[in-house]
Amino acid sequence: MYTLKTLIFITTLLILTQSSVALSRPEAIESLLKRLDSKRASSSVQESAAIAVLKRLLPSHIHSFVFEIVSKDVCRGHSCFLINNYYKKSSGNGPEISIKGTTAVEIASGLHWYLKYQCGAHVSWDKTGGVQIASIPRPGSLPLVKDKGVMIQRPVPWNYYQNVVTSSYSYVWWNWERWEKELDWMALQGINLPLAFTGQEAIWHKNFNITTEELNDFFGGPAFLAWARMGNLHSWGGPLPHNWLDQQLCLQKQILSRMLELGMTPVLPSFSGNVPAALKKIFPSANITRLGDWNTVDKNPRWCCTYLLNPSDPLFVEIGEAFIRQQVKEYGDVTDIYNCDTFNENSPPTSDPAYISSLGAAVYKAMSRGDKDAVWLMQGWLFYSDSAFWKPPQMQALLHSVPFGKMIVLDLFAEAKPIWKNSSQFYGTPYVWCLLHNFGGNIEMYGILDAISSGPVDARTSDNSTMVGVGMCMEGIEQNPVVYELMSEMAFRSGKPQVLVISGFSHFLLDHNTDFIVKFPDWDPSLNFGSDKSQQDNMQILLSSPGTRRFLFQDKSSDFPEAHLWYSTQEVVQALWLFLDAGNDLRGSLTYRYDLVDLTRQVLSKLANQVYRDAMIAFRRKDARALNLHGQKFLQIIKDIDVLLASDDNFLLGTWLESAKKLAADPSDMKLYEWNARTQVTMWYDTTTTNQSQLHDYANKFWSGLLEDYYLPRASTYFGHLTKSLEENKNFKLTEWRKEWIAFSNKWQADTKIYPVKAKGDALAIAKALYKKYFG
Repeated sequence: MYTLKTLIFITTLLILTQSSVALSRPEAIESLLKRLDSKRASSSVQESAAIAVLKRLLPSHIHSFVFEIVSKDVCRGHSCFLINNYYKKSSGNGPEISIKGTTAVEIASGLHWYLKYQCGAHVSWDKTGGVQIASIPRPGSLPLVKDKGVMIQRPVPWNYYQNVVTSSYSYVWWNWERWEKELDWMALQGINLPLAFTGQEAIWHKNFNITTEELNDFFGGPAFLAWARMGNLHSWGGPLPHNWLDQQLCLQKQILSRMLELGMTPVLPSFSGNVPAALKKIFPSANITRLGDWNTVDKNPRWCCTYLLNPSDPLFVEIGEAFIRQQVKEYGDVTDIYNCDTFNENSPPTSDPAYISSLGAAVYKAMSRGDKDAVWLMQGWLFYSDSAFWKPPQMQALLHSVPFGKMIVLDLFAEAKPIWKNSSQFYGTPYVWCLLHNFGGNIEMYGILDAISSGPVDARTSDNSTMVGVGMCMEGIEQNPVVYELMSEMAFRSGKPQVLVISGFSHFLLDHNTDFIVKFPDWDPSLNFGSDKSQQDNMQILLSSPGTRRFLFQDKSSDFPEAHLWYSTQEVVQALWLFLDAGNDLRGSLTYRYDLVDLTRQVLSKLANQVYRDAMIAFRRKDARALNLHGQKFLQIIKDIDVLLASDDNFLLGTWLESAKKLAADPSDMKLYEWNARTQVTMWYDTTTTNQSQLHDYANKFWSGLLEDYYLPRASTYFGHLTKSLEENKNFKLTEWRKEWIAFSNKWQADTKIYPVKAKGDALAIAKALYKKYFG
């Protein structure tokens, strides 16, 4: 049986037919592809790697499949996989299905395709239900494919994976065991161009001739390395232990080795100009400037305002070349594609296109000096900036600062804000159509399935298209598996699959989860609000409208904080009832339990938004009794959701914290790692005694333990101050609440309380009880 997805959020089965592909690619891209093909592991190594994936996924069927690497000539010049029946007679449980592919990734993709569409199986992350293989027939009874078999070609060469911050939001505490599972998942999903960002601090340590103490001011802590790499901050969360450098370098070598065995092309980091402050002393004549503040509370130079080496300085190319060469020395000649993101959420010193062009030319020159065939891959995030900086002249200056075919741009948020449409196909630069979808690893059920199913096809078939791939660039993974299942398939689909779009996965724009439980409003509700009656009327209209697809509380006259709501809550509550009703038959399925807990959490978190608003209205009416009633209900919902989340292994704070501590070499490192892990999912960045971090709750999570011990005390303290305000007939004292709350948060971040890593309770029974309690 194919995996059961949450009823209100489900896609229909994607069509099986796939037409052949005829795509003309520029000569420069063809030349690059040939060079990359020459770097791949031998056929025998890749076949063995594909067999190893099968053995880990389905050990009972290790003899049921035959794998073979074939040339692109078999696939009409493209990458592809072919699935056929294996007709050679054999005794016992011999081969039944033959899968051929141009790389091990193609073979693994063909295996996944067969298991999904011929056997009704499902492969997902462990945290979203894991692998569902009960529907696969026993060896000797596998279903046959049609006589002519199946041949699936890639319509574009690449399927890219990862965001530069995924390494901090999701991968930061992973060991090799977890990475091996991810690499298997990547291969089965057809990913052949993954970012390989682990271990780069060890390369910088060897590349910069400065002391460990000086590097401590440059590197961030483990959970904040992504932003130190991009020049957003320095030192925050550190100092980075030397043991971390060695450990992560060793892990990177394991990751790269497996990527190469599978026929993937890893994308390695390069130099963007971000340098330690110590270089100003070592090279006093170097042209080094300081960038502006990035999200600190009070522009504290201890964390903000990193240093940038001017691209005109000869030292720029020297450092960049040395960094590339050091990677080649450590890893071998494994790729020609390197990531570099200039001014990620920072503004350059000047908007002069000549400066932008010189910067781009210097970045590429440094790359090409270290690797003569280097190609620059850049996240297109800077082009989404709301500022007036990145106008067409600046964009063109950067994109045209390197030879054609030597830069590839990731259209990073293409499912919502495709840049290729209004930039003349990135002014002729090859690009990858990417899904961003998730910010900060937030947990919420949402997606834009209609855009995912049509966007890549529209981009590829548009006039003068320069699209060369599809990609997934979510900031955090392990949520909303149906979204990524569809996106992965778009790497192999030349046409638009038919998708059923309902409610939560409809076409809307969503970034961070702003549910009031996990992103509690930091505001003074004593301010003028206008007519309570009109606000309530507007709210009820929004809540009852089935066509609402944007945001709750959009009325511009309201000064209330906004929370997401883009679908009919009544329909989702009904869906939950239907889902619960199916539980007696499906309660043994891990994927059902995951969806059950996630859907129940979703419904209750939206209810909490309404209850919070009712409490604020009561406060403004000076109705202490109603405020207490709604406030207590809000707190009780938090407690109940925590109990629900505790019933599934995949929604536990303890897992995150314990994985961090396991990487520590000594008690000092353990304390640092746990502080990093706790801080990232709460305050994130610096505070003062009276001001929360500007990034507080950016990486919020619905995890058991985090709700009970962090979100609950926060809300309780806040409602306590509201009640005191009414009792004293005074305005709400926001500063006093912040002082108390920030002090509590700092203490919690530094705490070492141990949280469970194993679920407790019956998820179905708990969900049914909560449904009866709140929706009767």
